[in-house]
Amino acid sequence: MRGYPPRMADGDKTAGARGGAGAEPEEAYTAEPFVPRRGGLAALRRAAAGCRGCPLHRDATRTVFGEGDTSARVLLIGEQPGDQEDRQGKPFVGPAGRVLDRALDEAGIDPGQTYVTNAVKHFKFSRDPAHGKRRIHKPPTLREMSACGPWLAAELALVEPEVVVVLGATAGKALLGSSFRVTRQRGALMEEDVHGRTERLVATIHPSAVLRADKDDRDAVYGGLLADLEVAARALG
Repeated sequence: MRGYPPRMADGDKTAGARGGAGAEPEEAYTAEPFVPRRGGLAALRRAAAGCRGCPLHRDATRTVFGEGDTSARVLLIGEQPGDQEDRQGKPFVGPAGRVLDRALDEAGIDPGQTYVTNAVKHFKFSRDPAHGKRRIHKPPTLREMSACGPWLAAELALVEPEVVVVLGATAGKALLGSSFRVTRQRGALMEEDVHGRTERLVATIHPSAVLRADKDDRDAVYGGLLADLEVAARALG
C-alpha cells in the first residue's frame, strides 16, 4: 500500500476545521485536516464520518464513504451520494447502482471485486417546494469537489487500482480539472497525473444518464456505457 498523500501540519489544522457557526469562504474548504495519517479503510471511514471540510455536512444525513475490495483492480468514481445513498450510508445502492452493476457484469468486470466511491462524500440537495420533504440533487461546485479531494487521494493510495473508471462529468472534473468533457474523453484509456500519481483512467457517463434517457434512446445510452466499461476490462489484460 502506498502512503497517504501529504497532509497539512498539525499547527495548520484550524485553517480547515469546520463546526463554527460562521460561514467559511469557499477558498478555505478542505478535508485535509480530517484525513488520518495512517490506517486502512476502516480508519478512513471513521475519520470521514466527522469531516467538516465544507458546509455540505450540515444538511446531509451522513458521510457516504467508498466501499468494496481494497485490493480491487478497478476503482470507480461517481459524483456524490444520492438520496438513497445518503439514507443508507453506502455508495451506488439506488437505481443507478443497479444499472452500473449490470453493465460491469456484462463488460466482464465482477462488481463484487471493485471499489466504488464518489468525488464528494456528502449529498448536496435542495428541497422541492411542491413536494415538501422531497430532496432534489444539486451538483457540487468545483470548490466542494476540491475540498473532498484528500479523501479521494487517500482511497486511491489505499486501493492502488490498475484502472480508474470515471463516471460522469463531475468525477472527471474532480480528477482532471474544469476543462474535462466526458463527451470528448470517454471510452479511451488515458494516463493522467491524479493527486501526484500516474493513474490509468477510462471515462464514461454516469449510470444515472441511462435512467434519464428517453425510452427510445435508453438502449443506445446503456450500450455506450457498456462499451466504455469494456475498454476498462480490456485494459486489465
